[in-house]
Amino acid sequence: MILRRVLATAAVLLLTVACAVVEDRPAVSMEMAGPALESISGDRLLAHIEVLASDEFEGRLPGTVGEEKTVAYLLEQFESLGVEPGNPNGTYTQDVTLVGVRSNTTGSIAVDGQTLPLTFPENFVGVSYREGDRVEVTGSEVVFVGYGVEAPEYDWDDYEGQDMTGKTLVMLVSDPPVADPNDPDALDPDMFNGEAMTLYGRWTYKYEIGASKGADAVIIVHETGPAGYPWDVVTGSWGGENMSIQSDGGDAPLKVEAWITDDFARELFATAGHDFDALKDRARTADFEPVPLGATAEFTADLQHRTVQSQNVVAKLPGAHPERRDEYVLYIAHWDHLGRDGDLIYNGAVDNATGTAMLIEMARAYTLLPEPPDRSILFLALTAEEQGLLGARHYAENPLYPLERTVAVINMDAFFPWGRTEDVIVIGRGSSTLEDVLERHASAQGRVLEPDAEPEKGFFYRSDHFEFARQGVPALYIGTGTRFLDRPEGWGEAMREEFTRDHYHKPTDEVQTDWDMSGLVEDSQLLFLVGYDVAQTPAYPNWHEGNEFRARRDAMLADRQGR
Repeated sequence: MILRRVLATAAVLLLTVACAVVEDRPAVSMEMAGPALESISGDRLLAHIEVLASDEFEGRLPGTVGEEKTVAYLLEQFESLGVEPGNPNGTYTQDVTLVGVRSNTTGSIAVDGQTLPLTFPENFVGVSYREGDRVEVTGSEVVFVGYGVEAPEYDWDDYEGQDMTGKTLVMLVSDPPVADPNDPDALDPDMFNGEAMTLYGRWTYKYEIGASKGADAVIIVHETGPAGYPWDVVTGSWGGENMSIQSDGGDAPLKVEAWITDDFARELFATAGHDFDALKDRARTADFEPVPLGATAEFTADLQHRTVQSQNVVAKLPGAHPERRDEYVLYIAHWDHLGRDGDLIYNGAVDNATGTAMLIEMARAYTLLPEPPDRSILFLALTAEEQGLLGARHYAENPLYPLERTVAVINMDAFFPWGRTEDVIVIGRGSSTLEDVLERHASAQGRVLEPDAEPEKGFFYRSDHFEFARQGVPALYIGTGTRFLDRPEGWGEAMREEFTRDHYHKPTDEVQTDWDMSGLVEDSQLLFLVGYDVAQTPAYPNWHEGNEFRARRDAMLADRQGR
């Protein structure tokens, strides 16, 4: 049985940890942790998932009846568990004001006497977040800017100082894959993290950098491999209502944010007299310069806006230590999904009813400790992750508790309910000292840590913890392992590929009758132990030296120390 193995092996570890810390810290013993671990139930996890992913909840889109029912369910669960309201104003919610936009965007590109129509959903998805009822772009020069990256630390500038004002920029998805000078079949580990995606590879960065250059529109070329998902995920995610955080003033900088298929890009480049693959190869080098395609773009976006008063849901277990109770360990999971499209409901069972269910059970487990941990624990269910990590961004920019006192963030997003695994996938492996804590407790479970097998897809930048990380707060994000017990070699990888291809962001992400919840139980127990350990250990976790977020955290802690 999973629990017996966890209790037996973790007891020695936790007692060893307890003996190694300062005397004023309560011992982290299995006498304290045992009842909490035992409380994490596969049956309850499944019951939560079945409710959240039911047709009644209509896909949990912010600003719909699905949000109302989801928030009500979360409030009911937290209240019944006896955890306190997490907002200092005495409520369980934090308001997040969003703007929902339905954008009927059409367009075309004229090149060499021909007009190539941009057609949704066959080859194009376009969105505008501008104010007003209609946005138009006319006669906008089309320029290929490679990967669209401006990265001084890598001595890389795809713009070469050229004026991009009013233009339509075509960019490749992901980071520049720079060849290793010592091995042309490998990527240079010193450039853009080698195989792993950096912030520069995220689609959000590409729109932001295009806007900063004064462009009218940015078009990203979709390729399934580098993007990490097929074209129908793009059309499903961006083809309906899209949301942004309500601005205090000023219009959206870009007029149009768009995607095109790689087939359309090849047609466009060929019509313009260019070889798409040859230009891709040039874009892999630091001496790449922008390539005008001799084309002009036209876009028309008819817009419908609505204000969406959405909510993050937050509960709190106050800490017991008189000095450290004002420091926080934060568990997060996004409660939202994609809603419905007519009769089709995007139930979002794996993504992310699983993580939301784990969040509820985590709160239950902490209430069953005989005494609270030293630090306070926050349980934060976030809105609008699917719309661009908006609920997380709002909290990180408007924290209910100071980020310099937020010790760690533990993210739970999309776990696969297919049984137990020998391994634990660490997204962004090698980032922070939180992984040391994770490794100790995973080892106690008889499991090993493995890096993400697809670092080029940038999963670290695609979930809510990233908004906290970019503010400097150490964050941990794990995924379901791939080496499933009692399954043949390669079974886990094949199942993940099938899910991504056939179910990710599709109406078929539903509860299945053959699910095995034992893995979710074990992963929940693991993350409970990690958070409990961090809550009891006086020292703050931190990013490793050289990590892109380390300087921000060090400055934050130095500022706190100075005060």
